[in-house]
Amino acid sequence: MKRIFLIALLFLSFFNLSAQQICFSDSVVISLITCSPGEEVYSKFGHTAIRINDSKKGIDLVFNYGIFSFETENFYYKFIKGETDYQLGIYDTRYFLPEYAERNSVVWEQTLNLTPAEKKNLIDLLLKNYEPQNRTYRYNFIFDNCATRPRDKIFAALKGYVRFQPVTYQKTFRQWVGMYVGTDTWLKFGIDLVFGIEADRTANISESMFLPETLMYEFQTAQIHSPNGQIRKLVADKKILVNKNNTKEQQDSWVFKPVSISLFLLVLGIILTIWDIKERKRHFKLFDTIILFVTGVGGVIVFYLMFFSVHPLVKSNLNLLWLNPLNLFVALFIWIKPMRVTLFFYQILNILLLLGALFAFALSAQTFNLAVFPIIVLLLMRGSSWFALTKRRIYKNKKYN
Repeated sequence: MKRIFLIALLFLSFFNLSAQQICFSDSVVISLITCSPGEEVYSKFGHTAIRINDSKKGIDLVFNYGIFSFETENFYYKFIKGETDYQLGIYDTRYFLPEYAERNSVVWEQTLNLTPAEKKNLIDLLLKNYEPQNRTYRYNFIFDNCATRPRDKIFAALKGYVRFQPVTYQKTFRQWVGMYVGTDTWLKFGIDLVFGIEADRTANISESMFLPETLMYEFQTAQIHSPNGQIRKLVADKKILVNKNNTKEQQDSWVFKPVSISLFLLVLGIILTIWDIKERKRHFKLFDTIILFVTGVGGVIVFYLMFFSVHPLVKSNLNLLWLNPLNLFVALFIWIKPMRVTLFFYQILNILLLLGALFAFALSAQTFNLAVFPIIVLLLMRGSSWFALTKRRIYKNKKYN
């Protein structure tokens, strides 16, 4: 994508000067371009663009709403907050296709069945959108992205409305995303942590088109209903522009999967807890410090996204019941003896929150990642044993004072 951005910049100055003078013939063909997912995180869900090809005029352009740069000031902070700006870029199709061939993606082209008036409307809308004051937009992963923008421009250009075929499948936003990031991957684990209750809402047909391939499938069977009663297919033809090489995908070892790691930590925690209670009569602080620190950092991220980010689907997140931001402080306080009594009462609150997380998990109040369950049990076990051992010490101190 960074290379696409740089290539696009080479053409921006040219089209800034000549966009208003571009004139297309009656034989112009407009199509929807869909690219299959790539390996990079930002390309996991594929891509959509609009192609305008006029062989008579020798013009073959791609209108791409997916232009962004990692070099943007405070890019990662803005991305986390949900304030990432994308741009509409225009560049020659011959510079667009090789990029996706290099990343081994399939590129499909669906020729749109538009009237001459609708083609003109769409071209005018795209060129208007490309004007310097209009080309930048606030990116929203679900509701306003590189797939929904082309769709909305196509719909706006039609003389009539589009009717889609009734769906035989229904998926939540979390399930749609899960189709592209895997079931037991670290990316899926991270997404499940930051997604809240809203992500478990079933997406309707329009909402599911935030995914380029879903948009392509829906377009393929859609119909345009004109005001005069005529009905025609939205897509006149479909073909593959770039094919994918058959390469064997490398499978990650099960040892390093989220579920495997969380189960390992639980087993280790069980062994240490038994040792603490039966042999040492005190807690193994280093292990708890690491667990508390990691969950505390996770809690800070979830808390920030819930209350400060404008990203969709991250509000009302029940993962905050076990990803407690206060654990960051507790990771330090467990080494300070005068804080023992304070942490004793904190553990009471923390145990109640962890039990609440287990109930939420059991009742499916929100879909939790499977790897979360062993971690919640681990935190509950360590918190309960810490509570019991500290209570015993406090009682002994009172008894002999």
